[in-house]
Amino acid sequence: MSVTNNSDARQPFFQSYFPHWKLKTEGVIAPDERLPWGQTILVGLQHVVAMFGSTVLAPLLLGFDPNTAILFSGIGTLLFFLIVGGRVPSYLGSSFAFIAVVVTATQYAGKGPNPHIDVALGGIVAAGVVYAIIAVIVMLVGYKWIEVLMPPVVTGAIVMAIGLNLAPTAIADASSSAFNGWMALITLLAVAGVAVYLPATLRRLPILLGGIIGYIVSWLGGLAGLGPQIDFTPVAKAAWVGLPTFASPTFTGNAVSLIAPVAVILVAENTGHLKAVAAMTGSNLDRYLGRAFLGDAVATIISGLGGGMGVTTYAENIGAMAVSRIYSSLVFVVAGIVAMLLGLCPKFGALIGTIPQGVIGGLAIVLFGLIAATGGRIWVENQVDFSKSRNLITAAVSLTIGAGMVGNLGITIGNLTVGGIGVVTFAAIILYQILRERYPQPEEAVSADAAVGRNPDEERVVQSPASSEE
Repeated sequence: MSVTNNSDARQPFFQSYFPHWKLKTEGVIAPDERLPWGQTILVGLQHVVAMFGSTVLAPLLLGFDPNTAILFSGIGTLLFFLIVGGRVPSYLGSSFAFIAVVVTATQYAGKGPNPHIDVALGGIVAAGVVYAIIAVIVMLVGYKWIEVLMPPVVTGAIVMAIGLNLAPTAIADASSSAFNGWMALITLLAVAGVAVYLPATLRRLPILLGGIIGYIVSWLGGLAGLGPQIDFTPVAKAAWVGLPTFASPTFTGNAVSLIAPVAVILVAENTGHLKAVAAMTGSNLDRYLGRAFLGDAVATIISGLGGGMGVTTYAENIGAMAVSRIYSSLVFVVAGIVAMLLGLCPKFGALIGTIPQGVIGGLAIVLFGLIAATGGRIWVENQVDFSKSRNLITAAVSLTIGAGMVGNLGITIGNLTVGGIGVVTFAAIILYQILRERYPQPEEAVSADAAVGRNPDEERVVQSPASSEE
């Protein structure tokens, strides 16, 4: 009798925190609905494939263990699911926002394991802590202050600057040799061809399929003597089941100050993704924004503590949902479990390690270019008005800093060093707030200013008769 009462007491909590996931077999599948379990598993596998290319490429570019990154990607996805109560369908994969600052903090040369991964992990954990603090504030006071602090012109400038800051890394991989240059070109053309010409379902997997095509061409080129052959010996020696390479963080002031500001970028990224999912599902998810931030933050902290990448919600998975019209959050439980299983397969990690440098360079050119283009897309979709000096100057300064501080340790104030991406982030936020229009003008005055070629955003100076006589 007491067992029954305890169960009844717990029932309201589970009913309010988690959805019921009603069974539905056709049409649009909402987050609180589900397909039959067989179909749910297949769709979950599709999301693993969708996230695969980017989630694997990011650790390769930083000298992290891909298996570790994928393992914590799966763990992070399940943690996110629990923290948001299954209300927000999302997958957490490796965040490209960390690449530039981690390379700067560790001075990674681009080949082999990163010898200073512990320093990078300390910064990643710090970014997660800052992110968690922001999440708690949002949960307590709401999210409107984020929109005031980081409007579309600011977030777009930051995202575009990240892409520009990463560009030299991609070019370095693609131009390391003549053969790698050709493989990079073939790979990026393959990615473009997949994204444009294949059926809709396959067009959502351009990085994966383009990478496979580039890999096969590079392998054949090696067999023909046109370039180095791919060495499959590590794959043959690797076990099918085993733990990945774990690492623990070391906290240094330099790395923390360089990497922690990435939390602001994750906030902007997660906000945009959540709003995109809300628009597709026709439901208001704003009340879950703080919990979504917290889920991403906790996942990033745990990943950093174990040797994985910082994580974020993934646009590739949002695209896959848009094509399939299946938004059931249970799908991502399956995806998270499958990712964890892949992370526990050393042979899989060894195979990833054989990807030629030219292929990685080609994929990086596309991905980093897409990051930069996404910044422009944010501006276009939100109709940012660049006839306003406030918007134009904020964007111009941010992009110049982002492109100009490539490989630069950033700005040092005392013992604190803020990296290029951090400088861009704070510059965009602060500059936008400083450049507020002090004297809003009526439409008629703006039109008159435009007629004489005067900038309507400039401060009006009202002269007294005395001053005009002078």
